Amino acid sequence: MQDQNAELDWRDGRIPVSRRFDDPYFSFDDGLAETRHVFLAGNDLPERFAPGFHVAELGFGTGLNFLVTWAAWRAIGRAAGVLGVLRFTSFEGYPMTVADRVTALAAFAELAPLAELLSAQTGTGVHDFGDVVLEVIVGDVRQTLSEWQGRADAWYLDGFSPAKNPEMWGADLMAQVGAHTVPGGTLASYTAAGHVRRALAQAGFEVTRVPGFGRKRHMTVARMPEAAPHAQ
Repeated sequence: MQDQNAELDWRDGRIPVSRRFDDPYFSFDDGLAETRHVFLAGNDLPERFAPGFHVAELGFGTGLNFLVTWAAWRAIGRAAGVLGVLRFTSFEGYPMTVADRVTALAAFAELAPLAELLSAQTGTGVHDFGDVVLEVIVGDVRQTLSEWQGRADAWYLDGFSPAKNPEMWGADLMAQVGAHTVPGGTLASYTAAGHVRRALAQAGFEVTRVPGFGRKRHMTVARMPEAAPHAQ
């Protein structure tokens, strides 16, 4: 199992860029809007939230996607009554230190109360916040995902660029994503790379290319048919 921390450079002192993959952790334009467009709207969230809903993610990074999802879950819970507990499982190869995560998340003032709760939890593993249970699984996702016993209602594919981090986007891994998705489950990713879309289709997903965020013309959304067998 990998236990190396992320190696970072900083753009303008606030946007983390992976030194290992030469790729930013979120959009230079507006990371918060990017997460809402790609991962929430791409999975028809928060409209699909329901008791026991389970989000899974490739690439925990700063925790921004988790915080945005948590905030949306809380907002829906207040409006529609108690939804119970959201489960959020993230697979991460090179976790950030808590100090680096605090620096990165400082850019998003509206998430500050939740970011403080997250930052108070050191390390990875399982963290129970009452209305959400977060599990960050560290290691090579090609191994850890195959060993995972869960299945997700919605997937966020947020690894670094397929051109720079191809191990996160291979056909075998996409097959595992399919095998760990419930019938009717969905998936969204900022990338629209053809080989990724083809791998997702081979994994059983119905795949669509849709408008992306900011400078990215296209992104990918996908859905697992209700009656389709899961890829093995």
